[in-house]
Amino acid sequence: MALARRSKSVAPGKVLADEGQRMLRALPSGAHVVALTLKGRSWSTEQLAERLLRWEFDKGHVCFLIGGPDGLSADCEQRADESWSLSPLTLPHCLARIVVAEALYRAWSLNQGHPYH
Repeated sequence: MALARRSKSVAPGKVLADEGQRMLRALPSGAHVVALTLKGRSWSTEQLAERLLRWEFDKGHVCFLIGGPDGLSADCEQRADESWSLSPLTLPHCLARIVVAEALYRAWSLNQGHPYH
């Protein structure tokens, strides 16, 4: 999903709220939502692999919410079923998406019995 436009004439709180509402509207009904936040729990690859198996069998749709430069709106954080922290570092949202994809691939590979390096 594209970020909202930022400008000096629009308050950052409004941009954050608008982004949050667009993300929430895009969620499938009944989805299990994982918010990526600094306040979330960090998981090892093995822990993520276990979660991935649980999500596949129990949850149906799993959606990840990754905020833009201003983070996630309070509504998005409240809607989340879980919070995940990739790192105590602040990452640009485009890099966070790549890290999430790689982490999910490694967890999936582990669940498929591929050697983990």
